[in-house]
Amino acid sequence: MSAVAELMPRIGLSRVCRVFTLSRGSVYRDRRRHRGTVSRLVRRVRPRPPLAFSIAEQEFLLALLGNERFVDMAPAAVLATLLDEGHYYGSIRTMYRLLAIANQSGKRRRQRVHPVYAKPELLAIGPNEVWSWDITKIRGPVKWSYYHLYVILDIFSRYVVGWMIAYRATAELAEQLIADTIGKQNIVPGTLTLRADRGQQSSDWSRGVIRTSSMMSRASATRWTRRTRWRRLDSVPGRK
Repeated sequence: MSAVAELMPRIGLSRVCRVFTLSRGSVYRDRRRHRGTVSRLVRRVRPRPPLAFSIAEQEFLLALLGNERFVDMAPAAVLATLLDEGHYYGSIRTMYRLLAIANQSGKRRRQRVHPVYAKPELLAIGPNEVWSWDITKIRGPVKWSYYHLYVILDIFSRYVVGWMIAYRATAELAEQLIADTIGKQNIVPGTLTLRADRGQQSSDWSRGVIRTSSMMSRASATRWTRRTRWRRLDSVPGRK
């Protein structure tokens, strides 16, 4: 391409391309590539703007943004507040630029901190310590006929300690089943925890169950947790 560049001013580009059997596009592409290489090698130094802030002005504006009054406010809100008071120390873009240089361009407003909650767990180290109960609908022998199955399960042994089939699901039947099961299993007062599922119906009925069972076993503690919706009927001795 150096020979093409030397002959082109004398005989023209068309004749040079015919002599070397080149296309004009090849010459143009080589010319643009050469210009891009030169422009990348020679970097232009940007002159300092005449209105640029001095070091003292930058430190003053950065200290103002980090002040206790404006520390949790966005630069737009800071500028609006200062303008209302009759002061102007820099534009919004200048404030953002200074904050970016100081690595303070993140979220400036107060962030809500969510504490880490411990997931509640029910631990049973022996039988008849934690029971789980629920009601499910089962199909009857005739079409459109259903029954309600009440089941109380011991989570340690997976043994069904009590169950009942009824035509309907009511709180009175659930209370009676749990009370009879507590008496049948000879539950010692202060050793039983009854858990219900997350359903609204089961959780509401558990309130009546607590009243009924507390009179029988003299419950010493009652606990309500929205996450797991379980009711503590009796506190285990020596356990928190």
